[in-house]
Amino acid sequence: MIDTTSFPDPTYRDTVLAPLFDAAKAHYAGPVRAINRAHLVMLAEVGILPGATAAALAGALAAIDAELDLPAITYTGEHEDYFFLVEAELKRRLGADVAGALHTARSRNDMDHTVFKMVLRGHADRLQAQALALAGALIATARRERDTLIVAYTHGQPAQPTTFGHYLGAAIEVLLRDIVRLSAAREALDLCPMGAAAITTSGFEIDRHRMAELLGFAAPLRNSYGCIASVDYVTGLYSAIKLMFLHLGRVVQDLQFWTAFEVGQLHVPDSFVQISSIMPQKRNPVPIEHLRHLASMTVGRCDAVVNTMHNTPFTDMNDSEGEVQVAGYAAFDSAARVLSLLAALIPACSVRADRVAANMDAACVTVTELADTLVRREGLSFRQAHEVAARTARAVIAAGQPLGAGFAAFAEAFRAETGRAPALDAAAYAEAVSPARFVALRARFGGPAPVPMEEALAAYSGDAEALAASLAARTARIRAAEIARDAAFARLQPE
Repeated sequence: MIDTTSFPDPTYRDTVLAPLFDAAKAHYAGPVRAINRAHLVMLAEVGILPGATAAALAGALAAIDAELDLPAITYTGEHEDYFFLVEAELKRRLGADVAGALHTARSRNDMDHTVFKMVLRGHADRLQAQALALAGALIATARRERDTLIVAYTHGQPAQPTTFGHYLGAAIEVLLRDIVRLSAAREALDLCPMGAAAITTSGFEIDRHRMAELLGFAAPLRNSYGCIASVDYVTGLYSAIKLMFLHLGRVVQDLQFWTAFEVGQLHVPDSFVQISSIMPQKRNPVPIEHLRHLASMTVGRCDAVVNTMHNTPFTDMNDSEGEVQVAGYAAFDSAARVLSLLAALIPACSVRADRVAANMDAACVTVTELADTLVRREGLSFRQAHEVAARTARAVIAAGQPLGAGFAAFAEAFRAETGRAPALDAAAYAEAVSPARFVALRARFGGPAPVPMEEALAAYSGDAEALAASLAARTARIRAAEIARDAAFARLQPE
């Protein structure tokens, strides 16, 4: 006969409580230890606990931390979760009255969300550091490839010449904006829920600001109901991460396209190429495929976390807690792999100038500048110039000629449209359709010419340095709090 009176039911124990306990062992023991110590320090400092009680609790907590072999513990259901395991250890050492004093003016509600924020801020800061490392690698590569011509594509077709550095600059700008979004979402993790207790704070005169300071937060989260009900620190963070990897996935897709045999403008070195098991001629740049699916997995994992919050009540709930928190950590794992691999791959790649030149010739990608030149130097209207350029392109493509060799076709098209001979001679025509000249003339703000590119690269570096400084300041604050907390806790312990 099944025992329905004793908690926990074996199935509930095995399917819910045991996995949660294992997750606590893996992720939450350190934050819980920090909260216990900080809360004890705060209770002693404000006079809620007498010195002798605080000293006894400090000594017992230190002993538990030193003696409890957490990795070796197998969950049995004797204690509901890790929190109650520590409380049981305190009771065994100090008795129920003294042990229970540590829980004055707090709840597992405010503890849980504080623990989750402490873990997430570590993951988020490491992710931001990796994203900044990728930004640095991209900036360095863009500087190296500032003048390296490539074909820019629109709608999957060759469009205009630009440079690899200019293309990377666009990706850098998006990445830096994504890092700003990540950093903004990270700000919600800097507000401490401790002191909210179950919902409404406490009748005890606790110091919530001191508690936040001891745990390395910038400040307490103001509204106590929001401390236990608001999950925007979760949804905002994973939404920001999702966008970063959705955007990086678009760049990865371009890398895949550019390395295709028919395009071939990007060369992936042998260290990133796998061979076919049966076709010896093949060079498979499979790291690009891994980047694509890992970025997509990251997006999907972020969606899973955010979607779990959909249509949940605005209150404390398990839907935002242990299971979903742990599920979200997988997004950080796949995200880190993408950032690391992309930061290694892109600098290692090079542009194949011969394929770029061939594709430019075949597609007449500089014909836009021919039309612009006719407006400036021949006094044609834009529509007339566009028609001359279009006729020229059709003629050289039909003849299998590069655009640069099409002066005769151009002169014929010009005469047919205007009724006169062009003032441009063969040399001026060749210059007008030169890819290098095309890029050099695009010297407006944000263009691919050297001057705006140098301005852009300097701006990107400055933005990245500012973001890195902000991250360093957060890291330093958390580390200083750890040192101060440990010192304050040590002062409570008996001699």
